[in-house]
Amino acid sequence: MENLHKNLDVANLELEQDSFEVLEKSAGLDAEEILRPATTYWQDSWRRFKSNKLALISMLFIIIATFASFLVPAVWKYDLATIDFSRINLKPNFDHLFGTDFYGRDIFVRVMYGMRISLIIAFAATILNLVIGVLYGSIAGFAGGRVDALMMRFVDILYSVPMQIYVILIMVAMGDNKAGILPIVIALGVASWLSMARIVRGETMQLKESEFVLAAKTLGAKNRRILFKHLLPNAMSSIIVTATLLIPSAIFTESFLSYIGIGISPPEASLGTLVAEAMQIYQQQPYQLIIPALAISLIIFAFNLLGDGLRDALDPKMSR
Repeated sequence: MENLHKNLDVANLELEQDSFEVLEKSAGLDAEEILRPATTYWQDSWRRFKSNKLALISMLFIIIATFASFLVPAVWKYDLATIDFSRINLKPNFDHLFGTDFYGRDIFVRVMYGMRISLIIAFAATILNLVIGVLYGSIAGFAGGRVDALMMRFVDILYSVPMQIYVILIMVAMGDNKAGILPIVIALGVASWLSMARIVRGETMQLKESEFVLAAKTLGAKNRRILFKHLLPNAMSSIIVTATLLIPSAIFTESFLSYIGIGISPPEASLGTLVAEAMQIYQQQPYQLIIPALAISLIIFAFNLLGDGLRDALDPKMSR
């Protein structure tokens, strides 16, 4: 029996040697070489974003429109508020690209300036929205329990108040007879952070049960560190997408408020005030209404496409 076992071991050893080929040292090193460099989460997201042509074109359009809205009024040959009754209601031409209004003012420079005002208000309101909404929602979601229930009931109460009430109350509180940029920014920020808070709260409640958060608690990390170093960075994709989609909403709301007379007041110009002024003579001069309305539509459309592209790039599971 012992001889039989020895013969079987020798046969297995010969089989193993015949079945395998010993590689050279250099071949083994080449096999372990990493051919594709490692990419970070943001690099991979940028690669996916670049493959979305509509989102990329929308981003370029927004950048060009933003620079043009600040540059054109500073260098254009016609002033924003210069009245010339010899040039009333001129059609678009080489001298006045978008024509003139019923005061003889150049519509092109007024549209560029109005676009600037609308973008400033939208971006400022979004920043205020981020500061309030992210902090409020993350604290509510991380605390949970009665604290979360009380904080979210307060959000529900604020949701029931119309936007116009916020604007009127803030204007009265600031003691300003005419609407300006600051009251509109504060009103939009106060009304818009509610949806941001709800989204951040949901993300925080989902992430706080993750293994890395439990590990941080086990190691003795403080709640503030867990919140700002672990939870919010992992919810950043949802925050960015939500903020991008809130910008067109802020632009539309500002235009609507200016149109009904409780937003930006003349002689200041925003896209909403330009539409309101053009409504007086749109039947005789339709281009004065079409041009600012088209500017509002293009900007909102571009931001919506950009937000969809960022959503698909930052969180590919949401696009499926």
